[in-house]
Amino acid sequence: MSQLIKVETVTGAAILPLLPELARLRITVFREFPYLYDGDLAYEQSYLRVYAEAPAAAIIIARDGEKIVGASTCLPLAAETPNVQRPFRDAGMDIPRIFYFGESVLESAYRGRGIGVKFFEAREAQARAHGYGITAFCAVQRPVDHPARPKAYQKLDDFWRKRGYTPHPELVCTISWREVGADRETEKPLMFWTRNL
Repeated sequence: MSQLIKVETVTGAAILPLLPELARLRITVFREFPYLYDGDLAYEQSYLRVYAEAPAAAIIIARDGEKIVGASTCLPLAAETPNVQRPFRDAGMDIPRIFYFGESVLESAYRGRGIGVKFFEAREAQARAHGYGITAFCAVQRPVDHPARPKAYQKLDDFWRKRGYTPHPELVCTISWREVGADRETEKPLMFWTRNL
């Protein structure tokens, strides 16, 4: 593992050759708690393609040498699916003013080295560069006594608050995926956090 991790913003068609590696990374990291996602490479590549196609979208890439060890996505909320937009629409918020942070994934060996901060800085820079005044992301909600919760698990709430984000229990969407060991997809609640830039 190198001491120097390169973090760069990738947009448009330059994302396309990275899709297989990004899909693998997402499946690996999201298999862990709290997502417990049993992913599929073909679906992941198809899902990630929107970031190559949506105007103003980007993927922030962290590399150790040539290997991608982390990635963080962002795009206008208006380019997201209706179920992700719905809580904002129901609250009367202006969807075209909001820039959405899809997810951040980082291999466990690289955590705690400031890469998460760089992911937020780069996505916020992307939002500002395209004239957005609000950034938002959502995180899955799991009960404290969830049987798969590792004893050493630490929520990221304090990290997000330090970055200037506020939780909104009134803004919740649902997304379906199949968990590890399950035979079908089930809906999961995800709560939004926002920041005014």
